[in-house]
Amino acid sequence: MFRITEQYIWQAVFSIFFMLLVFMGVVILDTESRIAFTDLTLIDYALITLASWRLIRLFVYDTITKFVREQFFDVVEGPRGYVLEKPRSGPRRTLNELMGCPWCFGVWASATVTFFYLLTPLAFYPVMFLALSAVASFLQLLSNLVGWQAEKIKKEVEG
Repeated sequence: MFRITEQYIWQAVFSIFFMLLVFMGVVILDTESRIAFTDLTLIDYALITLASWRLIRLFVYDTITKFVREQFFDVVEGPRGYVLEKPRSGPRRTLNELMGCPWCFGVWASATVTFFYLLTPLAFYPVMFLALSAVASFLQLLSNLVGWQAEKIKKEVEG
């Protein structure tokens, strides 16, 4: 039997809201787009993809946007002071889950990046900065991984 809870209703509301935003975005881009979808190059797709990836990381994981994610938690008194707790239900619970899920937030982020990239030439600069930041972040993670592996091998050889 299919169960319907209050949380499912809020998830449906946000899904419908997202679909309406996408529909409105398509209508706007149909007449106002500076670049047609058919004219996008591989470079454009790479920039949009990397910028979306960085935006996802920025809002889901990075410390600098922690204050945004914390708005969707309840503050409760714990044994050692106040702690943040995920709301049990309601729209803040759905937003909390959205802000904590890179796959969920990724759909919203990529739609936003794509919309503004196609709408205005001014979006090129923030998209480019986000894309460059994504590549730099990836290179940093890769160099950390290489360093950790080298350290692990060094310890095995010495030990």
